[in-house]
Amino acid sequence: MTDVQTDFVILLVDDREENLISLEEMLAQENRVFLRALSGNEALKLVLRNPQIGLILLDVQMPEMDGFEVARILKSNPKTRDISIIFVTALNKEQQYVLKGYDEGAVDYLQKPLDIRVTQAKVSVFEKLYRYQTQLKQTADALRKTNKQLENFVYIVAHDLKSPLNGVIGMLSLMVMQNEEEGLSKEELREYLGLSQRASYHLSGMISEILDYSRKSLSEQTIEEVDVQEMVTQIFQLLFPPRNIRTAINGTMPRFQTRKLKLQQVFQNLISNAIKYNDKAQGLVEVGYAEKGEFYEFYVRDNGPGISLHEQSNLFTLFGVSQAPSQTRDDKTGVGLNILKVLVEEQGGKFRIDSTVGEGSTFFFDWYKS
Repeated sequence: MTDVQTDFVILLVDDREENLISLEEMLAQENRVFLRALSGNEALKLVLRNPQIGLILLDVQMPEMDGFEVARILKSNPKTRDISIIFVTALNKEQQYVLKGYDEGAVDYLQKPLDIRVTQAKVSVFEKLYRYQTQLKQTADALRKTNKQLENFVYIVAHDLKSPLNGVIGMLSLMVMQNEEEGLSKEELREYLGLSQRASYHLSGMISEILDYSRKSLSEQTIEEVDVQEMVTQIFQLLFPPRNIRTAINGTMPRFQTRKLKLQQVFQNLISNAIKYNDKAQGLVEVGYAEKGEFYEFYVRDNGPGISLHEQSNLFTLFGVSQAPSQTRDDKTGVGLNILKVLVEEQGGKFRIDSTVGEGSTFFFDWYKS
């Protein structure tokens, strides 16, 4: 993919209009934009209004405010100190003037009368340097974004794998404990082993999907037909809800084309939290959806402890930057809802909460129909 060439903005500063016109004609090229200033004060105003300026050709000898003073002011401001400055001067090249210019922040000199070829060559060099620096900055920004996405990916994967693994461990521990106390019948043993086996197979499948996902960019990630009814049913089974918590799917969930792993991550984390933090003797976790234009609006509802308005303001904080309520956090990893919010917003949707303390919470999220 070829990047579109952006304009290179050059500020020309000279107290004589004819000199500005001559410079612009000399340097005119495609993808170059010129700004003109007839004084030091005008130049400073233009720089502050146009932060995209890549190079300044600055006349040294100007009334009121000379080029040295303009350069000194620009270099003292963090927003403008990195702009390259070439001094244009009729002063002789005695060492004291050259050193003064460099002390004030100049990166090069042009001697009047200007040599056309030298002037054009120097400006071209600075344009190339500016474009290299801009590209490097964009690459660095993209790398930071990628690293953040990778960091979020690792957090949520760890959380996803931990829930079914805990279920398998819990089931096996229960088998050992009951067998030691009263012995297990063949039917009970077969049931427990079947549940553990299905959860293990599912866990293995999740790991394979995650490995495949991690190797691909967003554009390469597979869009496939997903039966949400089947997905949610498997998640309910995978999480081994205790006997006092009933799980339910309201209506028939849709079947559509999407990135399966991301949708599964959102559902699994919301359902896992709803089960884990339910405080009622007879708990209930419900999943459903509604049509919402180009989106499906899914929800996960529980009759748990609920979340106060104060706590809701901290729901999307990761690793305790501010304290989030226990209902929405993993006790050890601190994975909050902010990662799920990012996944939902990648689909162009929104994430919202309706909760009443003591009565329960409903987490809504939009998912593009594709």
